[in-house]
Amino acid sequence: MRLLYLDDLAVGRRFTSGTATLDAAQIKDFAGRFDPQPFHLDETAAEASLFAGLAASGWHTAALTMRLIVESMPLAGGVIGAGVEVAWPRPTRPGDVLTVESEVVEVKPSRSRPDRGMVTVRSETRNQRGEVVQAMTAKLVVPRRAAG
Repeated sequence: MRLLYLDDLAVGRRFTSGTATLDAAQIKDFAGRFDPQPFHLDETAAEASLFAGLAASGWHTAALTMRLIVESMPLAGGVIGAGVEVAWPRPTRPGDVLTVESEVVEVKPSRSRPDRGMVTVRSETRNQRGEVVQAMTAKLVVPRRAAG
């Protein structure tokens, strides 16, 4: 895949990722290490919670989203965040197959650093039913092509 620089990006450019599938064991493993709450660790406790069933940590969904974005958006220098707004409108469940659709919503060359700029990208992580499980708007630092 050809690396993309700031100069290659325009408002409206879209990227679609591959997929990532989640199972209960992965949800529990991540939660046990990073977000040890009963509704992420135990089906019975999860049934009695707000989620009414086992749900992945939002941070697990975010980590999978990051992997899918890195694989589908080949930015020169990597996907380097400078700020993010994230929401989880519905839980990610065991068996969900996630896909990320991203769209460039702003491209701003830096005035003080001519070698880079800022790109704002809106991404939606959807399950196999097309339901949004995460919505994210991220500001990314993207290098410009070297002159010459």
